[in-house]
Amino acid sequence: MTETLRLATRGSDLALRQAETVREALSSRRRDVELRRVETRGDQIPDELIHRLGKTGAFVRALDEEVLAGDADLAVHSLKDLPTEEMADLVVAGVPERAPAGDVVVHPDGLGIEDLPAGAVVGTGSLRRGAQIRAARPDLTVEPIRGNVDTRIEKLLAPGLQAEHERRLIASGEEAALTAEADDAGDAEAEVDDAGDAEAEVDEQFDRTVEEWFDSLSDLERAAMERKVESEYDALVLAEAGLRRSNLFHEVETTRLPREEFVPAAGQGAIAVTASDPDVIEAVRDAVDHPRTRVAVTVERTVLGELNGGCVAPIGVSALVKGEHVHVRARVLSTDGTEEVADTRDLPIRSHATAAAEFAADLADRGADDLIAEARDEAETGGGDD
Repeated sequence: MTETLRLATRGSDLALRQAETVREALSSRRRDVELRRVETRGDQIPDELIHRLGKTGAFVRALDEEVLAGDADLAVHSLKDLPTEEMADLVVAGVPERAPAGDVVVHPDGLGIEDLPAGAVVGTGSLRRGAQIRAARPDLTVEPIRGNVDTRIEKLLAPGLQAEHERRLIASGEEAALTAEADDAGDAEAEVDDAGDAEAEVDEQFDRTVEEWFDSLSDLERAAMERKVESEYDALVLAEAGLRRSNLFHEVETTRLPREEFVPAAGQGAIAVTASDPDVIEAVRDAVDHPRTRVAVTVERTVLGELNGGCVAPIGVSALVKGEHVHVRARVLSTDGTEEVADTRDLPIRSHATAAAEFAADLADRGADDLIAEARDEAETGGGDD
């Protein structure tokens, strides 16, 4: 094991924050860690939906190849991006304690999914989220959206902020025009009174000048002001964990979606650290592994792997360790949300992986296999990933 561990990571803000949590954990055990930024296939095709990238692992393989080639000692991933197939010569050395695993609605005024008006446009880059939204609210319009968390939020906020800016500029221009008319008029005193009345009306409508309003905006809102509007969204559905790790959770208005209906993706909210060297594996496991999280995500990934849905089908699997059992909920839908196979089960913790495989087999027999096969047939022309 090298003296300074080289940690491969994607270069996005979210990925770097995840990598930093791993570095801090290892540093607390007196291990020096340097970050090695790697561009992945998913990063190279930013405007393409994940299901069209060819296969699972679009954000994973390049990082793991760095480890296998000896150019990095370990790699950090969002666990939901990690393929469920066995990785030759690599193991998941550590799974840190999980962040909140559920999804949230992001809306400028904090509306929940049930409060959105019919026809509202909801943005998501996920087949699963899209199908679950359609199942809950078939009257909404689901549109694809890509980009990092901050980029997606900027796309949501941009139209409203830019329209507000335009309204303020117009009002300010009208005030200036009235004042100029007053200055040019013969009866200056009367005209100034008229201008003063107009200015009062403007002040009543907008309690701040354009400059004061702009100065009050957050960095995120200012970035949205500069963004070219190509598509307009009324709301987004995003992972709460991604918002929190990006330090954006308190920057926007959010409403949690009920986990019973909006079942998260397998591994959502969790981080995986992969390695191949036995000494590195031991160091990582000792520093970052969280047993309850590892059990829960093992159940989720076992169900997903047995169903063989990968990123081509709308599958939600959520597990939670409760005493001697693991409570697991699974939901497999058609891409349009009109059909589904769903169930919950308490699995014995001592045989959680075997029990999870049996649970998946039951779901498959009840029709999940058919829904996944249909989704796979559609994958070349529609859908997305979490």
